[in-house]
Amino acid sequence: MPKPTDSNHEERDARRALLLWDGQGHPPADPHDRHQAVRSALLLALGRFDRLRPEDLMAGLNDADQRVRLCALRLAAAHPATHDDAIRTALLDLLAGDDHLVAEAAAAALGETGEDREAPADLHTVRALSKAATDHPDKLVREAAVAALGSLGHPDALAAVLVANDDVATVRRRAVLALAAFEGPEVERRLNAALSDRDWQVRQGAEDLLEAAPSPAPLPTDHPD
Repeated sequence: MPKPTDSNHEERDARRALLLWDGQGHPPADPHDRHQAVRSALLLALGRFDRLRPEDLMAGLNDADQRVRLCALRLAAAHPATHDDAIRTALLDLLAGDDHLVAEAAAAALGETGEDREAPADLHTVRALSKAATDHPDKLVREAAVAALGSLGHPDALAAVLVANDDVATVRRRAVLALAAFEGPEVERRLNAALSDRDWQVRQGAEDLLEAAPSPAPLPTDHPD
């Protein structure tokens, strides 16, 4: 019989954590269990049963294990209503961190508050995402950040979105779509310029947005009495 590996034990413990869930309170397992699979499973269970509290999310975002942090970030994106000032600060810290996978997921989570117009994005968040969209060394982080800026639609994000439209193709694809959240002559000029982009997906995105734009109202004409 093969000897059980640590991975086997973690999978077993994760399944046990989910099986112990009774749907009424919080899982009875220890949230500080040494196995990351158990900690991830607890977070997922809380999210699945709509029991995720800001303090649970904060624990996951501050976890020492990358996989747990990524799990918490996915939950942060799926449950933007759990975001308070502390959660937002934690997301911004992760966006600015050295782990590019985590930074990408943090950008995506920060962008998910864009639908909540009663709690619009704060300027600090917009500036952090703008910096990531234009200056981050990892193109996947820049791509996620510019998509988040498009979701938030804050007027102060337009400058960064315009800069991102000159980035590599994968970022430009996101950036041209992000222009849908903005308006004005600069946006129109950029969309028209994108019609001749060397990447066909950028061209298609610009074409779709220009076609969807409302036509200007016709000028009034004088009619003879």
